[in-house]
Amino acid sequence: MIKNNLKTVFGVILLLIIFTGCKKTSYTLGDLTSPANIVVTTVLKGVDATHPNGDGSGDVTITVKADNALSYKVDYDANTAVDLVFLPTGSITKKYTSAVPGVYTFRITAVAYGKGGTSSSITKDVTVRLDYTPDPTIVANLTGGSSKTWNVDKSIPGHMGVGPWSGSAGPDWWAAAPNEKVACCNCFYTASFTFTKVVANNTFTLQAATPNGAFTKTGALTTLPGIPGSGDEGCYTYAGGTTNFSFSPSVSGIPLTSSTQTSILLAGNTTFIGYGATQKEYEILQITPTSLYLRVQGTETGNAWYLKLKAP
Repeated sequence: MIKNNLKTVFGVILLLIIFTGCKKTSYTLGDLTSPANIVVTTVLKGVDATHPNGDGSGDVTITVKADNALSYKVDYDANTAVDLVFLPTGSITKKYTSAVPGVYTFRITAVAYGKGGTSSSITKDVTVRLDYTPDPTIVANLTGGSSKTWNVDKSIPGHMGVGPWSGSAGPDWWAAAPNEKVACCNCFYTASFTFTKVVANNTFTLQAATPNGAFTKTGALTTLPGIPGSGDEGCYTYAGGTTNFSFSPSVSGIPLTSSTQTSILLAGNTTFIGYGATQKEYEILQITPTSLYLRVQGTETGNAWYLKLKAP
């Protein structure tokens, strides 16, 4: 009888242990308060009593702040396709440009992101004076007066280079030999880049076509859509794209003897020229009706990529 009672007691204890061990743990997401009091401030370069819209350079420092925010993105102009750019520090200097000098108003859209994907947004207009006018010869050589297609010129030494500028000799670190990328990355040579002047409104577009993929790095080292988050430099599937571009004064400091002092500035982050870099300002070092030598800033301080293209 005592044994049976003991078995019963132990059985009850065992069941209690089992049921207690199976008890579900409750989880909560915590406070998901959306970012509040979002503010966008803009500081135009060269503003004074006689230049209320800046000094004509188009440089505007944009800063976004909000309570309860973890990160920020900004779209620089509501007049173009939405293109939200990540702001790691909440602040960036944007260079606005236009093919025609004048005073322009751009609508900035800023988004602040909080816990759990919550977000808040705000818009702000900024009016900027733009004075830059490119040399007509550069425009004519690049577009042919209407539209012209370019490809990387694989037949010549240094059609791709890496490093800081070392004068007329070109980049310091490395320069490609003729046809060097054919075996690993032939997409580098089959991609085409068509520059078009839209005569009706004096604007410009770039169309990037990549029948064999885009030659690029991956992850945070490129902005092209659809590129994997990791992997070696190489050819990756890219649907192509068309965006506006404008001309702006170059800021590299390369002397006039080695540069036209003019850059091609791509709108948004979905197109590229030759190599899928993160930067979208391509300085025109040299240009003729059939040859184009470009420099685009790299991800490391002082480093840049150099590209030589040809046109029919």
